[in-house]
Amino acid sequence: MGDDSSRSWLALGRLLFGFGVALQAAEDFRHMEDAIEYAESAGVPAPDVLAPLASGMMLVGGLGTALWRLPRVSTGAVATFLAVVTPTMHDFWNADPDDRSGERLAFFGNLAMFGGAIAFLREAYSDD
Repeated sequence: MGDDSSRSWLALGRLLFGFGVALQAAEDFRHMEDAIEYAESAGVPAPDVLAPLASGMMLVGGLGTALWRLPRVSTGAVATFLAVVTPTMHDFWNADPDDRSGERLAFFGNLAMFGGAIAFLREAYSDD
């Protein structure tokens, strides 16, 4: 039960994580004007370019993680995105009181996904 079972659980975790990330990116594409506006409000330079680029990075990274294709690149893209976006876009400690709760929730959700991305990135480097 040991090794094969562990691989099955890891594959299931990658599928759930990767498709979850990709579906979130797909939602961002469906509402790209909102994503651009949100990025602009957070002070992101060239939000009309960087918001779609970031969503594309997450879509490709999520699908790559779920399907375990180019796993170092895929998981690295997701981890990098989350490392940059989490503290800059969801800085609840600087948010208006009305927005603080939502930003805190988004920050902790991203933090949890970042942990998963790091774990899968580690797996990608141990697959040799």
